[in-house]
Amino acid sequence: MSVSPVKRQKMESVLDQLKHHTTVGIFVSLAIDEYKPLDATTNPSLILAAAQMPAYQELVDDAVAYGKKLGGSEEEQIKNACDKLFVLFGAEILKRIPGRVSTEVDARLSFDKEGMIQRARRLIDLYKEAGIGKDRILIKLSSTWEGIQAGKVLEAEYGIHCNMTLLFSFAQAVACAEAGVTLISPFVGRILDWYVANGDKKTYEPSEDPGVKSVTKIYNYYKKFGYKTIVMGASFRNTGEIKALTGCDYLTISPKLLAELSKEYVKLTPTLSVKEAQACELEKIHLDEKAFRWHHNEDQMAVEKLSDGIRKFAADAIKLERMLK
Repeated sequence: MSVSPVKRQKMESVLDQLKHHTTVGIFVSLAIDEYKPLDATTNPSLILAAAQMPAYQELVDDAVAYGKKLGGSEEEQIKNACDKLFVLFGAEILKRIPGRVSTEVDARLSFDKEGMIQRARRLIDLYKEAGIGKDRILIKLSSTWEGIQAGKVLEAEYGIHCNMTLLFSFAQAVACAEAGVTLISPFVGRILDWYVANGDKKTYEPSEDPGVKSVTKIYNYYKKFGYKTIVMGASFRNTGEIKALTGCDYLTISPKLLAELSKEYVKLTPTLSVKEAQACELEKIHLDEKAFRWHHNEDQMAVEKLSDGIRKFAADAIKLERMLK
């Protein structure tokens, strides 16, 4: 339904209405100044793309110089340069947003609990050297069993806030809540991608979108049982998915979809609320490692998308290292 120009002047855009109900974050980009999100997030693929832009060449040079200065083997120098580059990008983003930036631990450590803890602490130390406190950082970890347990230790023992990424199954969400992590990033669009690729149905109404239904269930479970972990829907394919999750704690949105939302003028009604969640018929469950692995394994989509996501992020980490080399 089109809105008359006069009425449009009085009405807020869908994006502005969304911000009343949900905290809006953004994938790292030059659009930060335009859309004024609270938070921003990065991943190896985004850093790789940005590092090849002339505008960011100085950051790449600084990271390489840092790696050389610390010395050691070529492998150690490149690892240190990579960590520094992630932190330099994070520091640049933090100059332009009031909230927090998410910085990802190397996906190749996804099954190494101690390795993830060590790398996360290293990133926090690098931010500290840059004059940035850990309260403004979310460390992103893969939502493997090992990643979730690393998050539990980082939160409880070191006060380091974690953002659990590559989250596709309800089992992953339950384990993250039980671990007491700060935030989870369930991937809406990638869930939809799998169902479109592997099923007969190729289009879904927003309310029936498998990714939307997954995040809705997680949100309702967290709110019903009083978990403090923030639910941040991510990886959207269209604005319909975003509008169908209005009321979710956080949503992180690409610049392209932010632009579409800012030009749309229809009334936005929240679909998620704590009150409705608490009235849902859901059973509380507990997952130890054996139960987690079984329940997660029962979800073919989640198993395939988690492993695929780890491989892709790892491949981009390798490309970034080659570029720095």
